[in-house]
Amino acid sequence: MAGLAKFLKFILIITKIDGVNFGAMDLRDIDLNLLVVFNELLKTGRVNAAAAQLGLTQPAVSNALGRLRSLLGDELFVRTAQGMQPTPVALSLSEPVAYALGTIHDALNQRLVFDPARSSQSFTIAMTDIGEIFFLPDLVHRMARDAPNVSLSTVRNQTIDLNREMESGNVHLALGHLPDLKAGYFQRQLFSQRYVCVFRRGHRFDGSAMTAEDFSAADQISVIAAGTGHGLIDELFGRMGVPRKIKLRVPHFVSVGHILCSTDMIATVPEVLAQRISEPFGLTWCAHPIALPAISIGMFWHAKLHKDASNQWLRNTVFDSFSRSMK
Repeated sequence: MAGLAKFLKFILIITKIDGVNFGAMDLRDIDLNLLVVFNELLKTGRVNAAAAQLGLTQPAVSNALGRLRSLLGDELFVRTAQGMQPTPVALSLSEPVAYALGTIHDALNQRLVFDPARSSQSFTIAMTDIGEIFFLPDLVHRMARDAPNVSLSTVRNQTIDLNREMESGNVHLALGHLPDLKAGYFQRQLFSQRYVCVFRRGHRFDGSAMTAEDFSAADQISVIAAGTGHGLIDELFGRMGVPRKIKLRVPHFVSVGHILCSTDMIATVPEVLAQRISEPFGLTWCAHPIALPAISIGMFWHAKLHKDASNQWLRNTVFDSFSRSMK
């Protein structure tokens, strides 16, 4: 534990944030429980939610926050209509404190093993709407068989601060095309996928070879999936100078099957989505007439969870289930 104490002392004693110097602070001044409360307030943004999560009373959490404010000479959290918002000092401390607590947790539990059959742990995975359509049916089936009391939650990659949520441990895994997750992350490729053209069965392109001219002349749905790898496709068409006859723009892929089944429009989608929605919606697809690059779909996790037994099990489960799905 001496090494952990030195690490925590390094964070709290020599850190300089916006001109505030904690150089006079001694590790004996810090109650580790205060940092646990601080970390939970960062996650929840509310005193009552943090108290419930930690099994404390609201006055106890407020008291702990008051002690930290006095100790660090900063408000740390400011009350707003959206909850307790962290100050710049709190944001600057968030990553090192979360990492230190994670290190301590890992050290104290490094000999523990994860038993999926007996665990009631909840995992949160970041993925797109395509990810939910493709991954969740098989993953839920696998969980029901191997880990009946484990639960899953999903969040959208593009609607949260993914880096912060994964650094804090709120998101355990991220699936998709995520080139921005680099420093501090591990990754493992699951598969590569191509883009195809999808349309209803009986369409004039059903059973015939679609040309680039056919593609440009056809009425199309454009999916503006901002913040995802799929959102780059529209930009790519533009850079390639490919004319398109866009009749409808939508912000996600969920509605595509419903729309295509009753219209003559076509859509450019990843092949994994075409495979999932073709049967339920009476659709078919063909190779894309425009030479679009394949996209790599990977699994990403933060370094703080690399040796966590439960996270290792989750990663192995996802990899075993999907790494060969496109081969």
